[in-house]
Amino acid sequence: SNATSNATDAKQSIASIKEQLLTTKDRKDCKDEENKEKTNAKEAFRRQREVDGYVGFANLPNQVYRKAVKRGFEFSLMVVGESGLGKSTLINSMFLSDIYSNEYPGPSHRVKKTVQVETTKVLLKENGVNLMLTVVDTPGFGDAVDNSDCWQPVIDYVETKYEDYLNAESKVNRKFVSDNRVHCCLYFISPSGHGLKPLDIEFMRRLHDKVNIIPVISKADTLTPEECQHFKKQIINEIQQHQIKIYEFPDDETDSSNKLRQRVPFAVVGSNVTTEVDGKKVRGRKYPWGIVEVENLTHCDFIPLRNLLLRTHMQDLKEVTGSVHYENYRCRKLVGGNSDSKHKSSNKNPLTLMEEEKKDHSNRMQKMEHEMEQVFEMKVKEKMSKLAELEADLQKRNETMRRKLECDMSELEEERERFEKERRSWEVSNNITLEDLRRRSLESISREQVDGKEKIKKKKGLF
Repeated sequence: SNATSNATDAKQSIASIKEQLLTTKDRKDCKDEENKEKTNAKEAFRRQREVDGYVGFANLPNQVYRKAVKRGFEFSLMVVGESGLGKSTLINSMFLSDIYSNEYPGPSHRVKKTVQVETTKVLLKENGVNLMLTVVDTPGFGDAVDNSDCWQPVIDYVETKYEDYLNAESKVNRKFVSDNRVHCCLYFISPSGHGLKPLDIEFMRRLHDKVNIIPVISKADTLTPEECQHFKKQIINEIQQHQIKIYEFPDDETDSSNKLRQRVPFAVVGSNVTTEVDGKKVRGRKYPWGIVEVENLTHCDFIPLRNLLLRTHMQDLKEVTGSVHYENYRCRKLVGGNSDSKHKSSNKNPLTLMEEEKKDHSNRMQKMEHEMEQVFEMKVKEKMSKLAELEADLQKRNETMRRKLECDMSELEEERERFEKERRSWEVSNNITLEDLRRRSLESISREQVDGKEKIKKKKGLF
């Protein structure tokens, strides 16, 4: 019994000691937590402090705004679709400007029905803000009987602009790099009501990782509202089924983004003429049964599409182009030049990738230096060749002049010999030398001078 009581007392003492230790530890943890909170509060108080007066750094947004407005903005919009879907008309309606007119029609009317890439640059001004708009059209797309690889010119154009931007960034002097990259691609879908065509699917699959694609249902006034909604759902299902990546709106969870997201693909109507509705001029299309207004939300999605491109998401389109599509192209270009090398190197150490990029950059610079040296040597050779030709020409002219001089001297010598021969013949025939004749002439002249002086003296003596 004593042993049992001793064991019980020992257990109770051990339990009390554990409780004390735990209580002490909890108190210490609580105290440490309180001290940590106080320290964080003090640091937050030190980090966040309102100034007493106006210092001036609150004007930084205005500085950025003024500089951006002074520099102007650039935006490249690509429109792709079959001919006759109203691409040029929609562009004119969107920017309230006749970018394509009768004097300068759309590329679909200016070139043959072959897949080409045509660009049109227009400087638009609105309230002191300049926008250099580049419209990229693809006339002839999908119009041929065999449309195999008809998307290749579009891909080549997009990657060429990325290549130009990458080369401009790699230059020594890159004070201003013009951004001609394609920021958005409006893909026009024919309003057939039967889903996407194989060409539509293949084109978007080929281009969805290179540019922001926004699908657009053209000439939506040919569909009833019920047909249009069903067509939209069918297109979205096929896009998801084929894992096509279209432009994703930023995760800001705003009502405007949610509303725009619900309207994809945008069903639009374009018009270059204005009609009068209830005493107000509007852009629209007049039919026997009524008028379809371009800027009416109940008629089409033109207003949401224009707001997306111009008012709310233009900067995001440019940022996604630079941070996603261009960076993907840049990584493919620097790492290996194709998509397979990118997937192979995705598991590498970032430091290793940086070293590889640095090595690739060094090799590219050495290649550029070697090319510059070759160009310099070629220029030097051309200059030396020109100098040699000039020297040969001068020597030839000198030789010609020397020969002419020798010929003249030879003729002169012959003339002199002939003269000497004639002189000797004359001396023999007249039995007198030229020296004697010269001496007699001098004596005769001197006598005439003396006689003249004596006559003058005699005349003076008479007076």
